[in-house]
Amino acid sequence: MMNRDINGEGRKFNRGEEEEEEDEDEESGRGRDAWERTYADERSWESLQEDESGLLRPIDNKALHHAQYRRRLRTATTAGIQKGLIRYLYIVIDLSRAAGEMDYKPSRMVVVARQVEAFIREFFDQNPLSQIGLVTLKDGVAQCLTDLGGSPESHIKALMGKLECSGDSSLQNGLDLVHDLLNQIPSYGHREVLILYSALSTCDPGDIMETIQKCKSAKIRCSIIGLSAELYICKYLCQETGGLYSVALDEPHLKELVLEHAPPPPAIAEFAIANLIKMGFPQRAAEGVISICSCHKEAKFGGGYTCPRCKARVCELPTECRICGLTLVSSPHLARSYHHLFPITPFDDVSPSITNISHKLPKSCFGCQQSLLNPGNLPGPWVACPKCKQHFCLDCDIYIHESLHNCPGCESFKQSNSVTNMEV
Repeated sequence: MMNRDINGEGRKFNRGEEEEEEDEDEESGRGRDAWERTYADERSWESLQEDESGLLRPIDNKALHHAQYRRRLRTATTAGIQKGLIRYLYIVIDLSRAAGEMDYKPSRMVVVARQVEAFIREFFDQNPLSQIGLVTLKDGVAQCLTDLGGSPESHIKALMGKLECSGDSSLQNGLDLVHDLLNQIPSYGHREVLILYSALSTCDPGDIMETIQKCKSAKIRCSIIGLSAELYICKYLCQETGGLYSVALDEPHLKELVLEHAPPPPAIAEFAIANLIKMGFPQRAAEGVISICSCHKEAKFGGGYTCPRCKARVCELPTECRICGLTLVSSPHLARSYHHLFPITPFDDVSPSITNISHKLPKSCFGCQQSLLNPGNLPGPWVACPKCKQHFCLDCDIYIHESLHNCPGCESFKQSNSVTNMEV
């Protein structure tokens, strides 16, 4: 009897081991399916292309990135067009239930938040005199997340703390809120709205056509980037207000579309009026002084800046004095905005043949002094300045136009001419 019980327990124990092994096999199968799904979702076969000989080789991502940059540069550096350097931009983010869809990994909401963070930093780098505000759409209402300001960290912190999606999206409520906020902006400021829209519909309390005409009359430029499909009402809104409408295909395409809004857009012809703006250049406050900050309404020790008109203290620049309303900037902010008025001419592509590369064209980049030749002394892609005729690699081309904003060849040519004139 005892032996029978023991054998029964043994049989039960063995059966438990078999069940555990089956569970492990099922888990490994699920892991294998997930492993296969990741490759299927990433569409890894699209990263290959066929060369002239019929062999498969990986796509040159560096060349694709440079091509996207050149396309963006051609649209940004158009001579003879007035641009708005002082921009007041509200970013409207759709956080309805559609933002929880997982066609973008891990979700639309996370991907949009990541791209908005990158856009805010790039926006203030290219537009130091401008300001940004954040608005969210969810549960059928629009909520102002942050007011207009020039601090990228405060906007990013507020956005990351409110990443929750629920309810429906109301485009009309968002436009009404943005219209009320931007209607107080002075005439010299360029009023813009960038909407990142995930939903396929809009739940509006009234006639959205009237709201669109109201935004148009208030000179608000509305642009929309869709994450699902093209909507007629979104396209109509952008056409009426002079904005851009596009639909993202994937995350890299979404990043490219969002960053296209970082450079200042051309000013609308009938609204491009010259204005003189009063600005103050505050001095750095003493480090050992306790003063009341006009931004946060609290006492702070050291740091900050002092308004030259009313002597009020502010924490950061650029901003508007909360006491007297004077626009406060620093000289580097004006210098960084200057290159939008006189942009560098896009460089010309150079495609030399193998026969004349060793005789007529340079072998190294004028900027970084790296070789312009690929392995095997084969010619690689590079560009040349149309003015000084110096040759640069693709990385230096992007760095010169997006960060340096001065051609090293032209600057060295000017310096050599000045030295020659001094010697004469």
